[in-house]
Amino acid sequence: MASTSALDTLRTRTVVDCDTMDVEVAKKYGPFQDCTSNQAIAFFELSKPQNAELVKSSMKDAEALLPKFPAISRENLAIEIAMVKLALGIAPLIKGCVHIQTNPYESYSTESTVVNALRIVKLFQHLQPGFDTSRICIKIPSTWEGLMACRTLELAGVRTLATTLFTMEQAILAAEVGCTYIAPYVNQLKVHFEPGFVDPNKLLPLCFDIQHYYRRIKAKTQVLPASLTSTDEILQLAGVDHITIAPGLLEQLAGSASTNSVPSLFDASPVLHDFETSFINDESRYRLAVTRDLDGASEGKLTQAINIFCDMQDKLIELMNTAA
Repeated sequence: MASTSALDTLRTRTVVDCDTMDVEVAKKYGPFQDCTSNQAIAFFELSKPQNAELVKSSMKDAEALLPKFPAISRENLAIEIAMVKLALGIAPLIKGCVHIQTNPYESYSTESTVVNALRIVKLFQHLQPGFDTSRICIKIPSTWEGLMACRTLELAGVRTLATTLFTMEQAILAAEVGCTYIAPYVNQLKVHFEPGFVDPNKLLPLCFDIQHYYRRIKAKTQVLPASLTSTDEILQLAGVDHITIAPGLLEQLAGSASTNSVPSLFDASPVLHDFETSFINDESRYRLAVTRDLDGASEGKLTQAINIFCDMQDKLIELMNTAA
């Protein structure tokens, strides 16, 4: 009888998603519910030699489709096409949604983010007619403008995930606008880009607090922690709604015997906090609350994450131009 791995045990408590667009990872460590991605993951995948033809074909497709989408550059359209192609490749190997992140340069424009999201949905329909659009989830940075875009999209029937989330205030507003998911970043994003950097304020307890708050108010929004750096962090979140895990950590969990040596935060009783209950009609109060959280550190993490994703968008543009 095969031994039970830590990954198997985790799946008994939490829905596991893969934080990659690599079909081989999905085949090896599945089954997964959703597949999450972002500009950094897309760049890593599209830079692989085996995807060189996909990059070239995406540039050709972008040239042909540009008249339908005149408000976007050829390179940025090619990036979206390539990300959709990667998502379509992995979709048969997962049960639920494929997640595509909007252009981070649109993070502070509600209108541009909505246009971006709807264009991504249209690209799915163009590249694979008949694809079930309910399986598309659009990832949008949790700025005020981004969350207002989520509101518009959810009302239009497009699933959204509020990403780069670092505060309870962002989580409260995300539930108010009806996001399907939120992605609290347990570690600030630069842990994955700055060797040796360790986040001194990991947000594991925030994930616990948000989920219990959502249960209390009966929100439809589900908690999907991201930006994890160790199997211990993952196991401490056993019991959260969803969790998205990168390939290296999936490998470690699959290769480790099931253990109860790492206690889960979700085995504790929730503490009732006196949270604000609404921000949707008070933009100024919301912005100030996020600015003041942890004396500005949380807003700094959000700004940092958007900057890093913009850098990765730039790298994707360079990649597309090289293939042209």
